[in-house]
Amino acid sequence: MKFALNLIDWLARAPGISEASQWQQWSLAPYAIDPNGAQAKLTELPMMTARRLNSGSKLAVDCGLTMLRRHDIDAVLYTSRHGELERNYRILQALATGQSVSPTDFAMSVHNSAVGNLTIAAKHPVVTSSLSAGMDTFHQGLCEVICLLQGGYQRVLMVDFDGLLPDFYHPGLDPEMPTWPFAVALVFEAGEELQCATQSGSEGTEAPLPQSLQFLQHYLSNASEFSIPGEKVHWRWSRA
Repeated sequence: MKFALNLIDWLARAPGISEASQWQQWSLAPYAIDPNGAQAKLTELPMMTARRLNSGSKLAVDCGLTMLRRHDIDAVLYTSRHGELERNYRILQALATGQSVSPTDFAMSVHNSAVGNLTIAAKHPVVTSSLSAGMDTFHQGLCEVICLLQGGYQRVLMVDFDGLLPDFYHPGLDPEMPTWPFAVALVFEAGEELQCATQSGSEGTEAPLPQSLQFLQHYLSNASEFSIPGEKVHWRWSRA
């Protein structure tokens, strides 16, 4: 598989790091993201909406609102490996203990909850989609972005995110898997600036960073070539 596109803007949030200058410095001397680091202050998200959202969705919607303000966006794609796992865990816990399920938890438990809340908060009708594909969620999302660009959409916003993974699940997770909330917002146009090709041979080993943050790290450090391991393939990137 091969594809190419242009990245025209980016924005990211993770514990203890949110400003562009912080991300630039981090990319040149990467360090482990502290799960206990302070979360970035929300700048665009209305308070009443924020109260309804979980940790990852708050970051994802806030980043999305910023990008919708900066750019004329034709289509939006939200990608999340675990989706609304925090909320779904609360639902399962309530059912297991014989308690009533929160109507808000029930209504907001679907995978496209975050992107739906984005369009509501922005009061902006736009083509949207939501995708999950395991370890390769980010790169499979980029394949969807390519389809949107080839379908005639000029500028596509993609937001890759996840929320805090409940402690209940930690014993069953790979020790390297990130369990903290983050969001990476990227605005793409058609072009040849960034080129990606898959190569077989990946062993599906978990990394301490989500694929989107691995991508951002290499992009900001101006790496001419880099590779990101996936579940069954390596995603090999180069700059034109």
